[in-house]
Amino acid sequence: MGQAPVVKIALSGYYGFDNSGDEAVLQSILLALQEQGQAQGVQIEPIVLSANPAKTSAMYGVRAAHRMRPGDLLRTLREADGLISGGGSLLQDATSAKTIPYYLAVLKLAQLFGKPTFVYSQGIGPVNRPMFFGWIRSVFKRCAVVTVRDQESADLLGRMRLPQERITVVPDPVMGLPLRADARGGEAGSPAGGFADAAAPASGADGGAPAERAPVKRTVGVSVRFWNADRSELEALARSLALLLAARPEVRLRFLPFHLPSDEVASQFVIDRLGDHGARAELVRGIEHPQDMLAQVAGCDLLIGMRLHSLIYAASQFVPMVGISYDPKIDQFLHRLGMKAAASTSQFDADKFVEETLRLLDGRDQWAAASRAAIEALKAQAQWPAQRIVAFYKKQPF
Repeated sequence: MGQAPVVKIALSGYYGFDNSGDEAVLQSILLALQEQGQAQGVQIEPIVLSANPAKTSAMYGVRAAHRMRPGDLLRTLREADGLISGGGSLLQDATSAKTIPYYLAVLKLAQLFGKPTFVYSQGIGPVNRPMFFGWIRSVFKRCAVVTVRDQESADLLGRMRLPQERITVVPDPVMGLPLRADARGGEAGSPAGGFADAAAPASGADGGAPAERAPVKRTVGVSVRFWNADRSELEALARSLALLLAARPEVRLRFLPFHLPSDEVASQFVIDRLGDHGARAELVRGIEHPQDMLAQVAGCDLLIGMRLHSLIYAASQFVPMVGISYDPKIDQFLHRLGMKAAASTSQFDADKFVEETLRLLDGRDQWAAASRAAIEALKAQAQWPAQRIVAFYKKQPF
């Protein structure tokens, strides 16, 4: 039996910036390519374009090259047998007008070198500058596979006059990210070891009958980021969390920073405004590997999240989530689960927010049961882009 053909694929995305969500995207794509390669008899050798190649290589055991050094970028694209762009929100101009030109230029360079290109479960938009429409359309038309993570992205590409038959809607790749085999939710990376899911009965002074059982502790994960210049959304969240803690003595908060170091600062901003209730909050520091963060989320009874991938982590582990929308991508993901954001950065009703949080916290099992079929379907569909890409190379002569 002959050896499986080796296919070198460059990966372009927001990698190497200490953002747990984008690192989870990378890890999910790498694992999916490996799994599909083994299933189809193709050996995939990834080369990741990263802002920190040494760290990326050490963390995932893959080759990496610097995404902003022209020589490294050109050598990688010439060597590779193809290029994957994504996932994540790469083609949007809300944060910078330079983002779309960079990612399209990488795709275009690969195409000029005659390499097959693939758009992998991207969230497209917002694109506020119509001048980008034609460029996106022309580059995407030359891609072998175009997959987007929600119908809204597909509709936006349709308005750019990209033929709809060229576009496939798939879940965010992180829906398919597994826990490590030895993961213990709520332990790894937590300085205090996390809060216990339930207090064990204490022995009596004479070692006999257990003392009165301590109340069951419930852990609420919190993922926040800075957005409004006046921090009004975080002020409102702090008021809501204080109300929650006052109403439920058994609740503990676990703040999970997804983008280091800025989310640590945002988390501490909220904790500092909890007053005496701040003693029931912990800030988990130093988590860099996405599967370690996934384990933290899995150890929660509920997740309150601004970061998109904090909500995706929660859904993948059947942890109910309360979304705070700062971007349409939050609403688009929640919509796929039949949910709506409980608040937004522009409109935040503390009482309604707490009411929704308590409803989901008390009805966790019912929510998980009602959502299971939809979540399992998203998990299964998350493998489709990798399956399609590997199948593309299996058909090619080597």
